[in-house]
Amino acid sequence: MLLVALTGGIGSGKSLAGQYFSDLGAIVVDSDQLSREAIERGTQGFDEVLTRFGDSILTQGDIDRKKLGEIVFNDSQARLDLENIIHPLVRAMFEQIVDTADASDIVINQIPLLVETDGADRFDRVINVLSNLENRIARLQKRGLPNHEITKRIDAQVSDEERVEIADYVIENNGTEDDLLREVELTYEDLKRENHE
Repeated sequence: MLLVALTGGIGSGKSLAGQYFSDLGAIVVDSDQLSREAIERGTQGFDEVLTRFGDSILTQGDIDRKKLGEIVFNDSQARLDLENIIHPLVRAMFEQIVDTADASDIVINQIPLLVETDGADRFDRVINVLSNLENRIARLQKRGLPNHEITKRIDAQVSDEERVEIADYVIENNGTEDDLLREVELTYEDLKRENHE
């Protein structure tokens, strides 16, 4: 089994790359999705986040990710506290998925904060999706994020250089979706070869 981390800055296109890897046959696990599940109402994560941040982050009894985001992207200690709650839960959920996979599978964990969490050592290979700042900002604007939020979120992450430094593969995503698909296909062929060696 090959364990692969798929990372990249916010707006780089790693979610679309992850979708393409999934279409090609990889087991793709989205850490953002797991982190949402980790703090759903009724979970241990929900209780811990509420204890730390209080009721003001709730909307109709659920954690409002927008309200929580506004707090943590304006306060580095609050962000660290939230990460200390969520990351161990997400890691445990990912390990459960890996335990059910076959030896011949390629399991790809889409993980935005790989460098920030010193997580690269847990994987056999690291893929970084790289896109220029202009394209990243345009994609985030299309998602409806205001410019001040975009700047804050990009600034909260490590630089592209730091991500490239730990990557075994770098996928450039400055062209069309078809260009990205071709890059993903080439990378996946390499991963399959490695997995069968």
